[in-house]
Amino acid sequence: MTAEHPEARLGGHIVAEALRINGVNTVFCVPGESYLPLLDGLYERREQIRLITCRHESGAGFMADAWGKLTGRPGVCLVTRGPGACNASIAVHNAAQDSSPMILLVGQIGDDCVDREAFQEVDYRRMFGSMAKWVTQIDRIDRIPEYMHRAFQTAMSGRPGPVVLALPENLLFGRGVARDVGPARAVQASPAEDDMAHLKALLAAADRPLVILGGAGWSDTACIDMLGFVEANHLPVACAFRWQDLFDHRHPNYIGDAGLGIRPSLAKRIDAADLLIVVGARLGEATSSGYTLIDVPQPKQALVHVHAGNDELGKVYRAELPINSGMAAFAEAAADIRVDSSAWADSVADDRAEYLAHSTPPTVPGPLQMGEIMTWLNDTLPDDAILTNGAGNYTIWLHRYFRYRRFHTQLAPTSGSMGYGVPAAVAAKLAHPERQVIAWSGDGCFMMTGQELATAVQHDLAIIFIVVNNGMYGTIRMHQEKHYPGRVAATALKNPDFVALAQAYGAYGERVTETAQFAPAFERAQAAGKAALIELALDPNVLTPTLRLS
Repeated sequence: MTAEHPEARLGGHIVAEALRINGVNTVFCVPGESYLPLLDGLYERREQIRLITCRHESGAGFMADAWGKLTGRPGVCLVTRGPGACNASIAVHNAAQDSSPMILLVGQIGDDCVDREAFQEVDYRRMFGSMAKWVTQIDRIDRIPEYMHRAFQTAMSGRPGPVVLALPENLLFGRGVARDVGPARAVQASPAEDDMAHLKALLAAADRPLVILGGAGWSDTACIDMLGFVEANHLPVACAFRWQDLFDHRHPNYIGDAGLGIRPSLAKRIDAADLLIVVGARLGEATSSGYTLIDVPQPKQALVHVHAGNDELGKVYRAELPINSGMAAFAEAAADIRVDSSAWADSVADDRAEYLAHSTPPTVPGPLQMGEIMTWLNDTLPDDAILTNGAGNYTIWLHRYFRYRRFHTQLAPTSGSMGYGVPAAVAAKLAHPERQVIAWSGDGCFMMTGQELATAVQHDLAIIFIVVNNGMYGTIRMHQEKHYPGRVAATALKNPDFVALAQAYGAYGERVTETAQFAPAFERAQAAGKAALIELALDPNVLTPTLRLS
């Protein structure tokens, strides 16, 4: 039941009430004068809705994206017009590619100034039109609840994604009567009985099946159901690019990740499969090795493609069996499937052995051995620790050598956006204060959103920020050396003193130059009881675990 609210209210207060009705308890923002009445409405609801003040709109947007990933409910971000919305656009793009439920509310110029190139004027329908799942502007106070309800419904239903709503000043500052609407409820498709019967028949006829898991919309229950399907049928499982926390890496059926720099033997295994069961993953460029692992548009393998977004099915690949379904409904139905797996069951151990060999860290030049650090973290961190990262060569150490064990322990941008790790860690610690949260960044990646360390300090978030410092944009330098050897341009970095920077923010800081220093430094960072930064001074010669600058 909802209140009628027959009295006139400020438009900004009506928006705030719609957020409360839809169960929002945390909002990320950089404040702006264009939406002051909305801030005032949130002040009135400060006991129900926590307002997190960020230091840059990209950081606020990334936090909303990460919140959506972790909770399954739209992360909400408030920004001002023009520059604020432009700064937040990187997070909207990320949320679109990662299928994260997110709502961006943008303060907008008054409608009396439209089309005059007014101060900070932007047409958001055009700006976000190819990026967001839905973008519009609310022009009538009495329709605010309607639009807000649709925004939540759209962000969560089917393939989740970002919604952008522009809120003109005269709408927010004006008064009017609007009838509140109850909370939105996400809608997901379910597989038909015929679909599951067809899947069972395809699996029973296969000799070399392989499961690839990925994408958004999963839950703990869905992961458990999928585990039941895999174990009952002795299936090998790989995870799509940066969706590695969907399956326990310690499980004997896990055989690796299909991402950038895929293990050659896994690529061959995918190529040799006669049945691919792809659940949730889009089979995008990173997962498909540039659309080369699987023939476009007609795979030579029988392809079962399960996805929550109907428009994703058949977009690139023709599936033998396309199934439009949410992850929970499909996994529940799949858990009941049983077939004779004798044709392939024994080969899973070989695939597993190849994964274990590939994910054993090598020794690298210099006194700091990243592989030994990853081994220590694997042995030491609790199973529910959340690790976040942005983009760069440093992420290979995580993706290849860390053993993810539980759902919702990896927050990483499939869009490949640098700067994601720091703000994502802030959102993760706010969502799960009881869990250990570790943000991984390269030196270049950290400097893009490192100011959100101040947000962590302001909100007393005991996150451990690890900065892998090799003094360069390592990924780009690697490609330079491959294609333009010796002609170094724009990739060298002169960095600040990261430890002093952390201390200036009020965080704990420590620098690690050799392997033996890491474990004690990490324990001191934990004991500090506040935000802490550990700088890892990596030999610049170490471009990747296997590639050297020399």
